[in-house]
Amino acid sequence: MKPGQDLAEITAGIDRLYRDQQQGEGFLDAEGLIPVAVAPVEPRSFGDYAEARDALAKLSETLDSAVDTQLRRDYLAEMIDSLDVLMDTFEGKPVGFAERLRRQIRVDITLVGDDILDAYRATIRNGLDELGYRDGDLAADIARWETETIVPRDTVIVVLEDFLRQSRQRAAAMYDFSHEWIEPVGVTQKPFAAYCDYPGRQVLLNLDFPYTVYALKHLATHEAFPGHLVHLGLRERYVADGSMPLDGAQVVTSSASSALFEGIADNGMAFLDWLDTPGDQIAVALQRLRSALRCNAAWMMHEEKKSIEEIVPTIAAQGYQAPETVSGRLAFLHHDLRAPFVYAYWCGDMAVEKVWKEVPASERKRFWHYLYGTMHTPTTLARYWQ
Repeated sequence: MKPGQDLAEITAGIDRLYRDQQQGEGFLDAEGLIPVAVAPVEPRSFGDYAEARDALAKLSETLDSAVDTQLRRDYLAEMIDSLDVLMDTFEGKPVGFAERLRRQIRVDITLVGDDILDAYRATIRNGLDELGYRDGDLAADIARWETETIVPRDTVIVVLEDFLRQSRQRAAAMYDFSHEWIEPVGVTQKPFAAYCDYPGRQVLLNLDFPYTVYALKHLATHEAFPGHLVHLGLRERYVADGSMPLDGAQVVTSSASSALFEGIADNGMAFLDWLDTPGDQIAVALQRLRSALRCNAAWMMHEEKKSIEEIVPTIAAQGYQAPETVSGRLAFLHHDLRAPFVYAYWCGDMAVEKVWKEVPASERKRFWHYLYGTMHTPTTLARYWQ
């Protein structure tokens, strides 16, 4: 049996074990370990996690002889390790949060430092100055800019739909998905801002949060073109034609593959060369600032053991958001499987952006194939791109 099929079947078996033992009935509980699979996979039958660990250990022993490339060997080894530690958490074994970040998400960062946060603030300040927002107080200027660019709640779906159409057209320069569409649908009381329902071809947008026109532009590229919809569509195509191993069919939550899944999506506007106004530059820096702060919030909760009541005012002030918005955006941090997943956004964004900014225009097509057509971790992406 091929290692990719082995890994896919073992992972599906772990997912089934996890689901069988879950007691919750919320949205995130229903997602399981594998929220999306774009090809059928027969789960291995395991009586307990010990049997699943044995299967992973046996797979690990075959990597040197059964896998042709070092990139693929490294990726599989990182995925196997991330599944091992995930099972430790499922069984309630004590695992430090830094270890979860290192082994599950495959990142060394813990708290995002003030030097990085202040660099985002400087970019925002410069952009606001260029647009004439010069009251002198950054918090006040951001608030005024966001107020003036906010999209009324009753038109956000229409505006998002327009951005989806525009981004689909622009994404044709990368991959032609003109045959695909994904319908924006408003929802409330969900533990996310937006969600790509790939099987149902819907973008679920949480109307409990406010959105600027720039935020909706970002979400169109993140959730659909050239983000999750395109990424999953290509993985479905590549698995079907045999150019990607079967494990590429699975989205595995809080695993070694998570950072690149979100990082590809977060770089969507850059891939489309759609950062064409000072407002876009402000919005990207503000989005990255808030994404980094959500990492810090997770660290405060799970490593420093602070309560959400302590965390929210700090993150709200540092990210220039209303406390109720921050509280809603941090809701999923209480879900143990998802606790480290928030790092996949900022760390994945940085991992992809670091490589992307060095890719010359003449090499972009080749880079996109390397990025979308191969399963990666932050380490393999940087190590094997040439």
